[in-house]
Amino acid sequence: MNRTSGAILVLSGPSGAGKSSLINQIKDHIGPIYFSISTTTRPIREGEVDGVHYHFVDIAEFKQDIEQEMFLEYAVVHGNYYGTSLGPVKKALKEGKLVIFDIDVQGHDAVQNRLSDITTSVFITTPSLEELKRRLHNRSTDSEEVISGRIEMAKREVQRISEYDFLVVNDNLDEAAEILVSIAKAARMKIPTLQINEFVQTWEIS
Repeated sequence: MNRTSGAILVLSGPSGAGKSSLINQIKDHIGPIYFSISTTTRPIREGEVDGVHYHFVDIAEFKQDIEQEMFLEYAVVHGNYYGTSLGPVKKALKEGKLVIFDIDVQGHDAVQNRLSDITTSVFITTPSLEELKRRLHNRSTDSEEVISGRIEMAKREVQRISEYDFLVVNDNLDEAAEILVSIAKAARMKIPTLQINEFVQTWEIS
């Protein structure tokens, strides 16, 4: 049975685990993809580009989109709103692309509730809490207060690893990327229940 529609790959894990680096490493090796760009109310950081890294909006605009049910999922993280717009995701799925989400555990819940049939999920983390702390301090993009918040969030997120299909420990970037490529290729082969039922019915009468 060949897939005619797209699939979803959810990537979650603590800030500092290397999700963005892994996505950049694998994106040219897993076929047609659409990377879902989140909408956020957090301030833009130096080096970021609106519409490339995130869609940056103010709180009023974000709340208006919530009221109009424009998001697949949204959450408040470290005091800022983050959300995934539905329109581009639906378009990419119809085009047969692998839609990649880089979202937190709350976002993962929302995607599973609505699109679990075509979703494969991966939790990405560092080998240890100490390594995560080291990476967060070394990248020098956040204040001590923000780093402390990210560490506390990470402790809570790690407790939910069992809710994911796969765990990737990003100790060695190349090795972790190789594993993630295999998972991404398998994600494309996941068959929705409706298609399976249709196949069984056809198989029995043919």
